Amino acid sequence: MSFVNELEWRGMIHDIMPGTEDLLNKEFVTAYVGIDPTADSLHIGHLVSIMMLKHLQLSGHRPVVVLGGATGMIGDPSGKSQERNLLDEATLRHNQEAIKNQLSKFLDFNTDKKNKAELVNNYDWMSKFSFLDFIRDIGKHLTVNYMMSKDSVKKRITGEDKSGMSFTEFTYQLVQGYDFLHLYNNYNCKLQMGGSDQWGNITTGTELIRRKVAGEAFALTCPLITKADGGKFGKTESGNIWLDPERTSPYSFYQFWLNVSDEDAAKYIKIFTILDKDIIDTIVEEHRQTPHLRILQKRLAEEITIMVHSKDWLQTAIEASEILFGKSTSDSLKKLDERTFLSVFEGVPMYEVNKSDIETGVNVYDLLTDNTGIFSSKGELRRTIQGNGLSINKEKYTDLEGIIDTTFLINDKYILVQKGKKNYFLILTK
Repeated sequence: MSFVNELEWRGMIHDIMPGTEDLLNKEFVTAYVGIDPTADSLHIGHLVSIMMLKHLQLSGHRPVVVLGGATGMIGDPSGKSQERNLLDEATLRHNQEAIKNQLSKFLDFNTDKKNKAELVNNYDWMSKFSFLDFIRDIGKHLTVNYMMSKDSVKKRITGEDKSGMSFTEFTYQLVQGYDFLHLYNNYNCKLQMGGSDQWGNITTGTELIRRKVAGEAFALTCPLITKADGGKFGKTESGNIWLDPERTSPYSFYQFWLNVSDEDAAKYIKIFTILDKDIIDTIVEEHRQTPHLRILQKRLAEEITIMVHSKDWLQTAIEASEILFGKSTSDSLKKLDERTFLSVFEGVPMYEVNKSDIETGVNVYDLLTDNTGIFSSKGELRRTIQGNGLSINKEKYTDLEGIIDTTFLINDKYILVQKGKKNYFLILTK
């Protein structure tokens, strides 16, 4: 299957410039996607463009990632109602190194083949330009009328927000356009790809190449991913879903995909995995027949967690999921690292007690009533124990005279208390 056909059946094409498919079918093509390194991690909103590059490389063409060390200092106005904060060079360099490590899980930067992925930084060529040289050699080739016609500019100037747009952001499309020209001249790059909100910036590049060097370049964009209910893809109450396990734990990452709707899962499994059409069609049909098993969501979550993290992290995420939704033991809890443990019990009421009390041993009644208030009275606690309704660290607790000591501690600091089936409480020792 050709690259364009591959993207088409996966629902990953929004706009494509005439002639793009012919170019890809007749010659070896270098194509690029730009990423502004505004954080030291990618989030799942970046994954669509990255998957486009992955399919490009799998089809035999060469992917290039342009990290926007220069454009990241300006801020892209596309889809934004306000200017973003500008970053200093040291921060951008740090972010770029972290992003490169994440990209290497999707793209092959080490192959000996001619379609080896490349990572470049537009600061390396833009920083050599003086302002006068840039406006003389590049700026003269595009009219203000042309630049004003772009939706990203018009919406900011004519929108409800009357603050307008700074000259800095207005020049963004010209700087991005020059990136395409530079790659065209130095890498024989003839195709730029990105989200549909980048169409205006990308076509500015194709126009600059046409006017400056009489060259022919092309554009292809993917849809901006949304949720079936109209909500913003990749956003949760706690913010973005990041690829960095320090920002979003692999457990939380896995849970995000596991909890998407049936409609979204059927769309996402085409976009965010490299499973072929026959396999996906089979999974969708199996899910349709037994939707309560959530076969589709489970396979989606498994595939993308392995791709972003690893098989080991997937197994940890699955085991962690079973703690809340299946049978597990105190041994299961003790296997979890602290970050995953806290992710599983995010939002659970937490009480602090002195670790010295646990070290000397504390009566279960004192701990769960006077020291924490998990139970309102010792009578309530006694009735719960007698009714087999108390669990500590996922084990039923039945000792009316019990002492809680350091042997109960998870990660040397936590005790998990469960009242009934669904009410969890955490005790933190300090």
